[in-house]
Amino acid sequence: MGLEQKLGNMGVITMTLEQAVNWGRTNAMWPMLFGLACCAMEMIAAQSSNYDVSRFGMELMRASPRQSDLMIVAGRVTRKMAPVLRRLYDQMPDPKWVVAMGDCASSGGIFNNYAIVQGVDEVVPVDVYVSGCPPRPENLIYGIMKLHEKVRQEKITKWK
Repeated sequence: MGLEQKLGNMGVITMTLEQAVNWGRTNAMWPMLFGLACCAMEMIAAQSSNYDVSRFGMELMRASPRQSDLMIVAGRVTRKMAPVLRRLYDQMPDPKWVVAMGDCASSGGIFNNYAIVQGVDEVVPVDVYVSGCPPRPENLIYGIMKLHEKVRQEKITKWK
């Protein structure tokens, strides 16, 4: 059943500019894969046919920051890797979002030592935290859906 059958003869759809732009942004996010540990396998599994994140417009994971607007940090970030992560984040075009996937990316996990960053939010601003060690693909999809809810609520006054 198409949109024409549901609307009847109305032929008019009204929405604000904010709603139209945010709808486009949520349905065409291009993630940059930044898999650092075991969480990366679950992130890759979310792309498979069983879970299919392409239904959200995420057809393929980009390896280039210049073609991405969503960074999924999957796994533990070392102090040596932190400047690289920040450089890649800075190269992404605005607007950009970050998902911290897994306990290691969110809080350092079980690695409470000097070599591991105790939460990727020390390096880049994080929009959504996905819990688990490692989180299942369903958890990542739930995190993406929460990010979509956040993006749909953005206002034009925030855009710069």
